[in-house]
Amino acid sequence: MTTEPEGTACEYSPHAALSPEERRGFQDPVTMRRMFGEVKTIAVVGLSRDPAKPGHYVPAYLQRAGYRIIPVNPHDCTVLGEQAYPDLASVPGRVDLALVFRPGPACLKVAEQAIAAGVPRIWFQLNIPAGEGARRAAAAGLEVVMDRCMMVEHRALAAAGAEVPGTTSGLSKSEPTG
Repeated sequence: MTTEPEGTACEYSPHAALSPEERRGFQDPVTMRRMFGEVKTIAVVGLSRDPAKPGHYVPAYLQRAGYRIIPVNPHDCTVLGEQAYPDLASVPGRVDLALVFRPGPACLKVAEQAIAAGVPRIWFQLNIPAGEGARRAAAAGLEVVMDRCMMVEHRALAAAGAEVPGTTSGLSKSEPTG
């Protein structure tokens, strides 16, 4: 019987599954800027109740910036004052973007849910190894961003003077960074 060296059996690099060109394609500044301008409703897959986690404070920031946040978490009933749903298929009404805070192995399933639910855009949060999910979503025609923090990118656009929701809402610059 052979065994894997300790610590390597489940290791996965966030960049291993994608070529540098693919990765750059999923981090296009023009796409991100357009998303911020067009998106109104964001379903957050993996939204957390823990204020110390990015899966909570990033969506909380976006909510204060004026986006409607819909929690997608099968373990919660209400988060950030909004009813939670167990999956994207259960969310009523239009969702403009799915923001994903799930481990890399879950990202393909989330991408498949987004495709089936008719969500036109998906954003895989910073440091989530979502290569397979990003490829599948792009192949189905979704706009895709991966390995970028939506809060950080929003703040950068706002600081550069771009017209994005929340640029005049007095958002705190002392909040955690993504």
